[in-house]
Amino acid sequence: MALVPCQVLRAAILLSYCSILCNYKAIDMPAHQTYGGSWKFLTFIDLVIQAVFFGICVLTDLSSLLTRGNDSQEQERQLKKLISLRDWMMAVLAFPVGVFVVTMFWSIYIYDRELVYPKLLDNFIPAWLNHGMHTTVLPFVLIEMRTTHHQYPSRSCGLAAVCTFAVGYILWVCWIHHVTGVWVYPLLEHLSPGVKIIFFAAVTVIINVFYLVGEVLNNYIWDTQKCIEEGKEKPKLE
Repeated sequence: MALVPCQVLRAAILLSYCSILCNYKAIDMPAHQTYGGSWKFLTFIDLVIQAVFFGICVLTDLSSLLTRGNDSQEQERQLKKLISLRDWMMAVLAFPVGVFVVTMFWSIYIYDRELVYPKLLDNFIPAWLNHGMHTTVLPFVLIEMRTTHHQYPSRSCGLAAVCTFAVGYILWVCWIHHVTGVWVYPLLEHLSPGVKIIFFAAVTVIINVFYLVGEVLNNYIWDTQKCIEEGKEKPKLE
């Protein structure tokens, strides 16, 4: 029996994301007033994705509780749609984008923080909020994967959706540079046009790799769990 029910964990994680988003939006940073606002940063987009995803998880839990013992086929059909949406978001957005943000941010930060998170931001963003945006995303999504089985879409459809998101965001970053003349991330200022193309291609490949990692990890966790449960059900030989 779990120490904390997964439904309670999801509700707590959702509340934490709501708190992080509210505190982040309350910060009066110059970057928030420029073209694109907060939506030009992948970190903010990821926070919204995670909040929406865990909101759907909580809604699914509530719907499951309310329809328990109910023989209504229509309610059962709506619940299945909600579960399908939850699983799709986990596979295509919550896991790959969340893991990408955490790994890329801290990798570049350790190398040279000025390329991704200049020291100037310390005057606006407290350390706890920085970790809320760039650290806790990973354990939260891993907790969700461990506590709930998610049905992944076909690999071709999943990778196509991830590629669409990645390319869409890259085009959005390029458009912001076209309009303002400034790159969203200081790192891009130091790259030549040819290297930028290679960098963007590498980013797309990496996020697709994280999708595959999520699929493999999800299957491993739940195949292992199934084997354990089947082993417990087998009668012991005298």
